Order: sequence, then structure tokens, then C-alpha cells
Amino acid sequence: MDYYPVILFCYKRLDHLKETVEHLSKNFLAGSTDLYIYSDAAGKPSDEQDILDVRAYLKTISGFKTVSVIKAEKNKGLARSIIEGVTDVLKVHEAAIVLEDDLITSTNFLSYMNDSLRFYRDNHKVFSISGYSFPINLPSQYHFDNYFTQRASSWGWATWRDRWEHVDWTVSDYHEFSKSTRIQKDFNRMGSDLSGMLIRQMNGKINSWAIRWCYHQFKTKTFTAFPVISKIQNIGFGTAATHTSAVMKSRFATELDGSNKDNFHFNGEVSISPAIIKQFVSRYSILTRLKYKAMGYLFN
Repeated sequence: MDYYPVILFCYKRLDHLKETVEHLSKNFLAGSTDLYIYSDAAGKPSDEQDILDVRAYLKTISGFKTVSVIKAEKNKGLARSIIEGVTDVLKVHEAAIVLEDDLITSTNFLSYMNDSLRFYRDNHKVFSISGYSFPINLPSQYHFDNYFTQRASSWGWATWRDRWEHVDWTVSDYHEFSKSTRIQKDFNRMGSDLSGMLIRQMNGKINSWAIRWCYHQFKTKTFTAFPVISKIQNIGFGTAATHTSAVMKSRFATELDGSNKDNFHFNGEVSISPAIIKQFVSRYSILTRLKYKAMGYLFN
């Protein structure tokens, strides 16, 4: 059986990158997985030595079926790196799994992602697969290993070529969006932060591929499949972040799946569970965001 490749994007955080690769290499399917690593170039002179250190480390990585390192000659930034890198890999592969250099994975992350990609390959209601999830209290008698939202996640995710190639990265209908409070309100059904992020993106205040990805999903009325137990933990919560401080103080804190389970029961009926989506959306509510901001945590 062939397995889908992993694309890993990195910049200058060597310590985080090492943790990401170490955990990924412990996955059950690591030895059967092609790994593409995109290393961005320094964006300023003070980052140049860090980039050299990262690229020296990349030469030492093993434990995967193949390791391909693609080194940018000029700084692209994360948004352009991801859009161009995923596009290039999907020219060769039907689907791909995407990580950044501050995400640690459970041992069954690749198993879960590969099985999900195969299960939903022909179901175009499913736009992407997420490896990350908030802690979710499941409804009684809920026996699936995943659930659905209409918001994509950028923390350990996967998609197919035939979904990715249709994304409108220019947001060509932004003028209509910017003038319509109804459309903005509808977009915010999956989180109170969404419309504001898209407005900042289009006004040049941020440079995000993910908010454009989320907006395309909103327009196409498609779904993301999330695991009920997270296969991803983010360790990149600031320069001094540790697992027990910044991560666990964030509203995005979650436990990493330690079950080693590699046989999953997926929900073939793609729809939203009201009990689950209420918990999901609450993490993006204005009240929750203000609460964590007031508590002064690094990432809120």
C-alpha cells in the first residue's frame, strides 16, 4: 500500500524543528512515508546563522522512506511558502499531509491522516482533514473517531489535489464580502475571529494563507474532519514556550493521543453535531478570547 507524503515547512526554530521531526519519526508509518521539507531563506541578516543551523540539521534527518529538502534562495514568508510548496507536491501526489515546525505528533498521526484521506477521497463535501482538535466532550453513544466543522485547521492537516487546486487565493469576491454584514456574520458562524482576519489579510495587516483557505471552505459549504482526540500538539507559543507553561495556558491546549490506536471508525454522514460544534465555536468566541487575553497568556 502506498502512503501519502508529508510536507514540513520550517524557518529558523531549530529546537522546535528537532522535536517535530523526532515525534514524526516515531510514527508507525514513518518508514513508509516520503517527507518533503521546505526551508525558507532568512528574512533579515540576523536570521542567517539560524537558517544555516537548520539546514545543517536537515541533512541528518533519516527514518523516512525518502527525505527531500527544498531550500528557498530568497525569503518567501510562511503564506507563500505553503501555497507554492503544497501546490508543487500535489502536482506529483493525489493528496498530502502538511506540518509546520512547531507541531508534535502522536504515534498514530500518520495512520489517522492516511486512513482519513482514503476514506473521504471521493466525498467532495469534505474539504480537508485536521490532525488537531480541542478537547471535546462527546455526546452519549457517539462512537466515531472524528467529527465535522465548517472551519479548516492549519495545525497538522491534509487535503487532496482536486480541492486545493480550486482555491481562490486572490479572494476575487472580497469587494462583495467587505460590503455585506450578512456574509461576514455567516462567515463568523465558525468563530467570531474569521471575518476580522480576512479583512486584515486583504488590507495587508497580516499575511495568512489559512484565512483564505477557511474563506474558500465557507464559500463552498464544505467540511473539515477533526479527530475526537488530538493527534497534534502545538509547541510554538512564543520564544520561551514549554509544554507545561505556554501550551497548557492557551485556549488551544489539548492532550496528545497516547492510545497508539491505528484502526479508526469514521463517520460517513458528513454533517455537524450541534453538541460538538457548540464546544468548538466557543473556543473562538469573543468572551473566551477576551478571557485569555486578560489572563495575559502568551497565545490567546
